[in-house]
Amino acid sequence: MDIALIRTFLQVAATGSFGGAADRLFVTQSAVSLRIQRLEDQLGRSLFTRSKTGAELTAAGRAFEPHALRLIQTWERARQQVAIPEGFTGALTLGAQYSLWPRLGFRLIDGLQRDMPHLSIRAELGMPDRLTGLLAEGSVQLALMYTPTLRPGLRVEPLLEEDLVMVASWPEPDLSQIAGRYAFVDWGPEFVTWHTARLPALTNPGLTLALGALSAEFISRREFAAYIPARSALRYVEAGLLHLVEDAPDFPYPAYSVWREDLPSDIADAAQLVLSQVVAAIDEDVHDLVEGEEEGGGEGGEEDRQVPAEG
Repeated sequence: MDIALIRTFLQVAATGSFGGAADRLFVTQSAVSLRIQRLEDQLGRSLFTRSKTGAELTAAGRAFEPHALRLIQTWERARQQVAIPEGFTGALTLGAQYSLWPRLGFRLIDGLQRDMPHLSIRAELGMPDRLTGLLAEGSVQLALMYTPTLRPGLRVEPLLEEDLVMVASWPEPDLSQIAGRYAFVDWGPEFVTWHTARLPALTNPGLTLALGALSAEFISRREFAAYIPARSALRYVEAGLLHLVEDAPDFPYPAYSVWREDLPSDIADAAQLVLSQVVAAIDEDVHDLVEGEEEGGGEGGEEDRQVPAEG
């Protein structure tokens, strides 16, 4: 059976539409329709009920879904086992959101290479829905994200307490200066609800960014303010490119680690140890954000204001 057909089936089931599956798979909607038709022909049953509002699983589709997921998981385990390079004894694929890679994901890789030199490592980038899908099918065994979704076979653990903080590209900013030069970053429905209640005047500024921590790069080069994870904002503040809006409220935005329960125990234990060490180190860095800003750091000229290399 063609694995691409199985993946397509699972994406249609997850998104509830052929168009949504096409977006996730980076193919046309007609290609998705053709794949589903081929799969239905092979099984001899209709898997979806199509309508103008989307696609719903039929009884046969619901019965097939867990088998489809197991097929993908078996394929991924086999593929990863065969792909282990010579001289390595195991493999781990890590995933993380963009803003969690620089000071967390990269250090996790460093620690694993130090503690498990014979472990082959692959890194993936993605938003929570993509990472959750990769975890469910076994393509990724450990992922770091802000808004996890619990699925069978996955374990979610709190990773670190994070805050979204408002930062601006000009020195000594305060809330009274923000109107007219504010970019609303969409951090999910809970943040939107909180923002509407706490900062109603800034909720519809005319510019919305769904770019995650990449938004820091955008506002650092323009006269804008926005909410950014404190950890991501730190290096921009240290470089004098962004400045904390001290009278703006912070929004709690904790990060989580999501593990496949079938991850080998030796790899899981090593990753857990390294993660705890990394979190302890970066917690101290983020704690210093406000104090460092109050001490007046990062006052260099424009020619010196470069974002430091990721550490």
